[in-house]
Amino acid sequence: MLVHGPGNGDGIHSGYPLQSRAPVLEGELVSNVTVLLADDNSGVLDHVGRVLKREKSYKVIGALIDGTSVVREYLRLKPDVIILDISMGEMSGIDIARQLRDLGCSAKIIFLTVHEDRDYVNAAIGAGGSAYIVKSRLNLDLLHAITAALSNKLFVSASLMYEPG
Repeated sequence: MLVHGPGNGDGIHSGYPLQSRAPVLEGELVSNVTVLLADDNSGVLDHVGRVLKREKSYKVIGALIDGTSVVREYLRLKPDVIILDISMGEMSGIDIARQLRDLGCSAKIIFLTVHEDRDYVNAAIGAGGSAYIVKSRLNLDLLHAITAALSNKLFVSASLMYEPG
């Protein structure tokens, strides 16, 4: 099932409240969701951290600016969610996601990127991504994307008008 975020005007799940809310899975409130962040822009890492702080159910356990350390830190920290930039310098987030998938990674991978191209979305989902968020929609989409991913649903920012196919 594909879930779009609020504000796209197409009527698909557009009734989400703009304020944050804790994730609910199968009728139970989810708490203590651990999150590993990876983006080569420290300002983005700070912004994502502030968005996640709005919810007491999320705990950031690591913030990385180097893509090459993501696999090592995943193995050490075992987060529930990894928020991953696609363009990370030496190693792309898509390559990192493939490595994690090959290791049997159980974390939900959420891509956070500037790329608004269908080919990137397909590559990210194909590499094991559970969500694809464009950075311009970070404030609107991040918490919804995490909730969808934890519910085993695919989330793509509504501005992309993406349909799997």
